[in-house]
Amino acid sequence: MDNLLAGPPPTHLPDLPEAREALESGAKASDVAARFPAYPAAWASLAEEYFAQGHAVTSYAFARTGYHRGLDALRRSGWKGHGPIPWEHEPNRGFLRCLHALSRAAQAIGEKDEAERCLQFLKDSTQTGYDALTKS
Repeated sequence: MDNLLAGPPPTHLPDLPEAREALESGAKASDVAARFPAYPAAWASLAEEYFAQGHAVTSYAFARTGYHRGLDALRRSGWKGHGPIPWEHEPNRGFLRCLHALSRAAQAIGEKDEAERCLQFLKDSTQTGYDALTKS
């Protein structure tokens, strides 16, 4: 008998080894995003880099792109709009970083409601990821 109260299973995004290896080897995030636009970690890296440089609007644009590309990938992986997206599964981290970056950039440009929604989405998706990303 199935447990009807258990909720949806965790969603695990597929690994994109060529994109991951390019980013890990020191390729510029903009080059990786241009070559692999469906790879959220490249967009997250760009969003984080530009936010650190004081460019909140540019960070917002990069984070939003990675967020939407990540949502597409989640849906292709069986996600139905809710349920766990574990931080422990490395390929999920790019999307989760985009979600955090979007929240932070939205807050910086005065989009308080969006910032709060994104932060809650992150927390609902992964407490571990939420803790890791909001500590810094």
